[in-house]
Amino acid sequence: MAEGSREPMQAIVFEGVGRPLRAVERPVPQAGPGELLLEVKACGVCRTDLHLLDGEISIERPPRILGHQIVGVVRSDSPAVDGRRVGVPWLGWTCGKCEYCRSGRENLCRRARFTGRDIDGGMAQYTVADERYCFAIPDGYPDTQAAPLLCAGLIGYRALGMCGSARRLGLYGFGAAAHIVAQVARSQGRKVYAFTRAGDTAAQVFARELGAVWAGHSRQTPPQTLQAAIVFAPDGSLVVRALEAVAPGGTVVCGGIHMSDIPSFPYSRLWGERTVRSVANLTRRDAEEFLALAPSVPVRTHVRSYPLQAAGQALEDLRAGRFTGAAVIVP
Repeated sequence: MAEGSREPMQAIVFEGVGRPLRAVERPVPQAGPGELLLEVKACGVCRTDLHLLDGEISIERPPRILGHQIVGVVRSDSPAVDGRRVGVPWLGWTCGKCEYCRSGRENLCRRARFTGRDIDGGMAQYTVADERYCFAIPDGYPDTQAAPLLCAGLIGYRALGMCGSARRLGLYGFGAAAHIVAQVARSQGRKVYAFTRAGDTAAQVFARELGAVWAGHSRQTPPQTLQAAIVFAPDGSLVVRALEAVAPGGTVVCGGIHMSDIPSFPYSRLWGERTVRSVANLTRRDAEEFLALAPSVPVRTHVRSYPLQAAGQALEDLRAGRFTGAAVIVP
């Protein structure tokens, strides 16, 4: 398809909190200066999409097409770029001028725009994206396998970097991000301890298959004291549980964009030079490093595919924990 084509496309649109996602027909968007038109091949489903759907993270100007783990093929009149396969993450645009952008911390840009929230995302047949935030997909990854790398993988990679040299690593919430970061951590010689919802034996078995030395529910005490933990589940009480599980000098990283309130806890839980910190978005350097690293691990994503029309079902299956690994929409 030429870039200027106006053939209609199918898209799944968020129209407001409490309203179901709706399938609509729209004109194919046109790329502006510095943008690429992408034919979407796969779009990963993320817990952030649930937070948007539920209004826990606001979308200021609906209607909006959700989806921010996009694998697409460039469609352009220019032979130099036409046909390139690229990935698009959550961070979709930054100003390039503020103190954060100028110091390599563009993930903290106050004017940042996010794919699937401020910019139409990938739950559609076509989308446009800022070329600066389009990344080459490593060879050897089918489209559906590559999609979860673009948020679950990137956020997990950034969170793991905040754990320093910790050898005993706890992962609270064993979903899309944890199943990727567990593979990276194991390749680095770390021991992974997986924490799941109570009764989720399927996720515990899955964690052990990926090399976890222990798997249990999130209220259990691990058999060894942890040196670091990453909390992917959006439950603030797990931050306290993780603090109880890490040794003095340990770090607890909050890996989600939204979390319920962290309950009060005794200072003794934090004392001993323990640290609590959060991950905010990603940088282009994170993307470049992780997408180069993934094939060497090698990271293998486990996905359940859904057609575009079933995007709402994919989100509800994620909410209910009906699959292990990641869900991916295939337009």
